[in-house]
Amino acid sequence: MSDYLSKPCTAFAGTEQFAAGSLVDVALAIKAAEGEGRDASVLVFDDASGSVVDLDLRGTTADIVVRLGERGKREAPARPRTASDTDAEPRGRGRPKLGVVAREVTLLPRHWEWLSAQPGGASQALRRLVDEARRSDGGQTQAKAARESAYRFLTAMAGDLPGFEDAIRSLFAGEEQDFADHMNAWPPDVRRHALKLATDSGSLQAA
Repeated sequence: MSDYLSKPCTAFAGTEQFAAGSLVDVALAIKAAEGEGRDASVLVFDDASGSVVDLDLRGTTADIVVRLGERGKREAPARPRTASDTDAEPRGRGRPKLGVVAREVTLLPRHWEWLSAQPGGASQALRRLVDEARRSDGGQTQAKAARESAYRFLTAMAGDLPGFEDAIRSLFAGEEQDFADHMNAWPPDVRRHALKLATDSGSLQAA
């Protein structure tokens, strides 16, 4: 199964959670509900981004799976060239398989001059700089992404609910208890999923 078909998603029918799991499983669950004559007017959310996923459920189960697979290929970025791709190519004696990824980097001449003068050359210097930045980040990048995911979900599902603006302010301020308190009167499934998106990666605690 491709990464696109297997990405985690959650579907809501109104304010109640309808299904959760891989994208293809959620899509087929909605299709099955339609076949049983149940009202399956639902919104599907990407658990990673909090964005709504538009689904085309026309045709048979096979049609849906094929269509999702084709969409995944269109949306997937080009796979970078890795060391495993060059296994069959001649390599110098003792050259290790590092699993490195080759991509284009565009810098000004002064940047290349500085990098080339560093111990180990430009590639090793860039790796050290990236590793140092990741260590000093303290999870802030991941926390910001989680807050944005919760915000997208709540904008679609809770924009008209009482306390929405206060909840959003608490979300971006990193105030976990206030965020939860502002959602106390909301439908349980909406509240539960919002908290999951916002706290799974520690976004509120890290703010």
